[in-house]
Amino acid sequence: MTTMQTTVRTLSPKQQEARLGWYLVAPAILIIGGLILYPIVYNVYLSFFDVSLSGDNVFTGIRNHERVLTDPRFWNAVWTTVIYVTFSVLGTVVVGVIVALAMNREFPLRWLVRSLILLPYVAPVIATVFAWQFFFDPVNGLFVHVLVEVLGVVEDRFNLIGSPRTAVIVAIVFSIWKNFPFAYLMILSRLQAIDETLYEAAELDGCNSWTKFRYVTLPELYFILGSLILLRIIWNFNKFEEVYLITDNVRVLSIYTYLTAFTGALDLGRGATLAVIQFLLLLGFILYYVKKVLKW
Repeated sequence: MTTMQTTVRTLSPKQQEARLGWYLVAPAILIIGGLILYPIVYNVYLSFFDVSLSGDNVFTGIRNHERVLTDPRFWNAVWTTVIYVTFSVLGTVVVGVIVALAMNREFPLRWLVRSLILLPYVAPVIATVFAWQFFFDPVNGLFVHVLVEVLGVVEDRFNLIGSPRTAVIVAIVFSIWKNFPFAYLMILSRLQAIDETLYEAAELDGCNSWTKFRYVTLPELYFILGSLILLRIIWNFNKFEEVYLITDNVRVLSIYTYLTAFTGALDLGRGATLAVIQFLLLLGFILYYVKKVLKW
């Protein structure tokens, strides 16, 4: 009898089960550690160095952090990110609720309409972005043509995505249009699970449509809406491709970090610092939201 066989036989069934569990989850732990934890730790490490592409990194302490926190462009990116995330998330959830309530009613060809609603979400980002850029084109775009030639609201053509102040509005509207089908699906699935007797009891009490929505539907949707808002905040806070492709005039934190690290002077140390600060801001908000709003 070998030593290994002796060790196995001396373990209790519960201990053997625990050891088997660790063996089974070990590959997942290694993958998570290699693909998620290691990049985070290494990024924090780089934030304390003046990083050179040649590999000759120079330790600078917290100088990168001081440079970032005293840079007006960083705070402008933070403010732009707050505006973008707040209005895009709220718009996505509100539109998702409205569409889900409409699709929860019976009407002809409802299955077809439900399928078409998903098109913005499943369509390739690059194709939809180019379509939106053409739509808002100041020369040949349909949007400006309607305002100038058809409605006569404005006299001169203008580039809506050419200015940072107006480009962020386009980015927000695009995000709402692109992502509301996901919210709609989640909300609709919860709506269909609400007990109809709750609405019947509310009708017996003389409640109108708004009162039923406020006191029956909305409480039933509380946790799904809370989870949706949390997910959309995380995704939109880190959003890069949608905003960057539709216009280069919206400098949210993700785009500002990319431009700092990989364009111009290739300041990788400051880019790493921006990524760390962005991660800490998002983590702090998530912890607050989960504790105060979702109360998990």
